[in-house]
Amino acid sequence: MAAVTSVGETPAPTAASRPRGMHVRRQRRLNVFRYVVFTVFGLFFLLPLLAMLRFSLEGSKLGTWSLSAWKEIASYQNTGVPPLLSAIEVTLELAVITSVVTLVLLVPTMIWIRLRVQWLERTVEFLCTLPLTIPAIVLVVGIGPIYNRIQHYSVSALMLFWIYVILALPYAYRALAAGLGAIDVKTLSEAARSLGASWFTVMVRVIAPNMRQAILNALLLTFALVLGEFTIAYLLLYNDVLQPELFAINRNTPNAGVIFSTSFAALLFAFALLLILSYAGRSRRGRG
Repeated sequence: MAAVTSVGETPAPTAASRPRGMHVRRQRRLNVFRYVVFTVFGLFFLLPLLAMLRFSLEGSKLGTWSLSAWKEIASYQNTGVPPLLSAIEVTLELAVITSVVTLVLLVPTMIWIRLRVQWLERTVEFLCTLPLTIPAIVLVVGIGPIYNRIQHYSVSALMLFWIYVILALPYAYRALAAGLGAIDVKTLSEAARSLGASWFTVMVRVIAPNMRQAILNALLLTFALVLGEFTIAYLLLYNDVLQPELFAINRNTPNAGVIFSTSFAALLFAFALLLILSYAGRSRRGRG
């Protein structure tokens, strides 16, 4: 017979209630740990940015504030180098061209290999990740004579996209490979082919839309690489892109706030791009 509790007596905790309470406490400790970790890492990244912003707003006199460094971004021009605003425009154009060429090369190739010639997958992966093992200075030594010939015909810095595509291959390949591995490529292609779709339609209208987040990740990584690359552009004497221009400003300008303001603006642009791509991928998953 079941034991009867008297009036006012608290029933003993059952076996089902104890695991539930332990689970709640464990989840609470995990949330506290997450908040602490996010706070520490947030301060680690935020404090240098705040210091950079403070130096960019510092006036000529101690304790004063000024926007002169930010105004000079659009008007600064050093001896022998183009204006800073022109360098920013060239770098953004170079990032767009590099991203488009990288995606046009990789997306169809990887889809075709996954569908038709899977025995080539390891070879292509090795070739795409090989630039990670080659230092930038070695790439410059190897490709320098070609770019010297290109410079002889007065071609702009946009021709750097060829070597930037090589540098972006490992990062873009891993992002796209993760996206391909998350979907059933063979089933999607067979269903589309059974309905009369061509191989071009299968790639562009069936498989590529399902890789949207992976394509956005590859785009972001390529943009970040082009915005931050300095060694190759500097050694090949292309000084009209962003990072060599910032280096020239750092060496020659009497106003150090210009370098801080421009670097902070570049970081803000990369951060805004990350937020846009993250929001685009999240809204896409929400609609799905």
